[in-house]
Amino acid sequence: MSNKPRSPSRRDFLRQSMVAVPAVTLLGSSALAPEPGHAAPGTGAKTYAPRYFNAAEWDFLQAAVDRLIPPSEDGPSAVEAGVPEFIDRQMDAAYGHGGYWYMQGPFVPESPATLGYQLRYTPREFYRKAIAAIDDWCRRQHGKSFSALTHEQQDDILGQMEKGQIKLEDVPTDTFFSQLITNTKEGYFSDPMYGGNKQMGAWKMIGFPGARADFADWIEQPGKAYPFGPVSIEGEQS
Repeated sequence: MSNKPRSPSRRDFLRQSMVAVPAVTLLGSSALAPEPGHAAPGTGAKTYAPRYFNAAEWDFLQAAVDRLIPPSEDGPSAVEAGVPEFIDRQMDAAYGHGGYWYMQGPFVPESPATLGYQLRYTPREFYRKAIAAIDDWCRRQHGKSFSALTHEQQDDILGQMEKGQIKLEDVPTDTFFSQLITNTKEGYFSDPMYGGNKQMGAWKMIGFPGARADFADWIEQPGKAYPFGPVSIEGEQS
């Protein structure tokens, strides 16, 4: 999670991440329709006011995702790409309310690998509870909230979360890390109409054509650079 990761490693990491991002996230579905009142990417809108996250949660989210995908010469950081906006929008969508998950007990938190998500919280509830608990832990350990710590401290804490080494009541930090990094990847590679992937920066970086009608001829030309820029669902072109 260094501030300037080597170019090949970052590209490889993000390309491999595409395998875990469902096509519905990349190119959209009616279930994730953009909300009214948000300007389309590229229209000059500079500031996004979160609808779900409060100020402290918003500070945590921006700091955390920008350490997961920091800025580099290859492409935009998660914040530059609008990932926090994407995640905030999803909290008010069916996903955030657990509309796609089975949320009835009994829950078996010890067996997520075989039984899937095993907490009683919807994604929006989990974010709220986890961020508050992690910020409280950071203040007890370091005297500051997560967003106020140095990049090195933030990287260390995220690493501990990933391994489940930070123990919090009712908040398995490895499960929260998994949700956070999954949502970060989804927002980074989503169609811009959902708030992330501003100006299709992530698609340009990996050579993804987006919603172009036909690029079948290039599928069987491995290693050859795709010569055309991506196109979004709404017709935005790079």
